[in-house]
Amino acid sequence: MRLALSWLTVLPVGPVQVDAAAGRRAIMLAPLVGLLLGAAAALALFVADQAGMPGLVAGLLTVGMLAGLTRGMHLDGLADTADGFGCYGPPERALAVMRDGGAGPFAVVTLIVVLGTQASAFGALGGGERWAAVPVALVAGRAAFGLCCLPGTPAARPDGLGALVAGSQPAGVVAGWWALLAVAGGVATLPHWWLGLFGVPVAAGAVLLLVWHARRRLGGITGDVLGAACETAVTTVLVVCTLA
Repeated sequence: MRLALSWLTVLPVGPVQVDAAAGRRAIMLAPLVGLLLGAAAALALFVADQAGMPGLVAGLLTVGMLAGLTRGMHLDGLADTADGFGCYGPPERALAVMRDGGAGPFAVVTLIVVLGTQASAFGALGGGERWAAVPVALVAGRAAFGLCCLPGTPAARPDGLGALVAGSQPAGVVAGWWALLAVAGGVATLPHWWLGLFGVPVAAGAVLLLVWHARRRLGGITGDVLGAACETAVTTVLVVCTLA
């Protein structure tokens, strides 16, 4: 759990040992970190609503707060993955673009769309009766790591986070997290329970599609792909929960 907090937040948890066994357990426990971040986001939105802050302003500030609490790591992975998927050439070329660290046009557009969508959805949910969907979305983002690391999923590189955790997650544990999330989503969106119940599996499907394309385009997953999967799941759950 300390490793999960060290990887996924700015919390000072002290030095941790990083190896394959610890990495496997950290990915397995990552949804609990999402619950912590979700509680912080929901509290921020509640305070903003009580202060009379416009929803979009509250949503933008919440997005900024979450980026700070996570070092922007998942957003960086999303940006790098967008550039890698968007470039021409063989997998080696795409991986080189992703490792470069610069933000190309695909990264910029993707970040604008995703952050704008999340901010709008946070604002809409935080001031209404479906505020509990916010923690569900943040947990789904971290549960997405498990879908990226199912048995048989290769790493695109021989080193890095992807190589450490690829194929490490038991399918039963991953399925259990997502089943629990579907139920929680239904409860969080009452009386429109079908939104959360439907939004969670839609998010899982979007993540699996991303992983499929990563295997096709890159040959496997990387740490950047995990970050992109996280933001994909969060955004999908948020959007679906705002529909009615």
